[in-house]
Amino acid sequence: MPKQTWHGPGQLLDGVAGTSEAKADTQTETANGMQFYGRRILFLGAHPDDIELGCGALIHHVARLSEVTCVTLSDNQQNPELKHVVSEQRKSMGILGVSPDCTRYGPFETRVFPQARQEILEYFLRLRNELRPEIIFVHSNEDVHQDHLTMTQEALRAFRGITLLGFDVVRSSYGFFPHFLVEVSEADVAAKIEALAQYETYRDKYYFNSELTRSIMIRHGALAEKDYAEGFDILRIVGRFEVCE
Repeated sequence: MPKQTWHGPGQLLDGVAGTSEAKADTQTETANGMQFYGRRILFLGAHPDDIELGCGALIHHVARLSEVTCVTLSDNQQNPELKHVVSEQRKSMGILGVSPDCTRYGPFETRVFPQARQEILEYFLRLRNELRPEIIFVHSNEDVHQDHLTMTQEALRAFRGITLLGFDVVRSSYGFFPHFLVEVSEADVAAKIEALAQYETYRDKYYFNSELTRSIMIRHGALAEKDYAEGFDILRIVGRFEVCE
């Protein structure tokens, strides 16, 4: 029988999404996944480390095949205790396969994003015009950090008509549940753990613990009936259904 496939423009991401009832009807290996396409993928984070914590394994999985751009809105350099985080993030992104040219920093100050809401919106609109992203990853809508939540709300406005998926930063997300699951490999998991290990600044933080990082991807994998997965909440999906032979 022909396989129902959902996709948007471009090329790349394999994922599993939908209700448990819908998944129960697609138990065979060939029909269990949703093919999700996007050649130009934009990852948006508030601070250095956010993107890797939420999407590191996925980035490693897609960076060699897609046009990946990672934009961090604040470089955290107002805090003298965080003076090394930019160089640490560049090392981290390099391990994931993202070149320095594709890693950017915005001009915003940490912890006061709500006061810069309009400026963040305009910054995102400039990114949209320049990069023409087809899929965007940003903080979960269940994130209680004021910077994270503000930029997600403005991303929903700036990138209307484009798929947005929300990633989890474990220390600040409450009520997060991954309704969109993307299978990743053992190599992707190892790369994410190695990437996070570049942050000497955060070495003692519990949310950088390698066992915690792996366990989250094991849990998300279990939800998708895979070995490992990264999980996202669905902020907006834009696409079309087609029947593929």
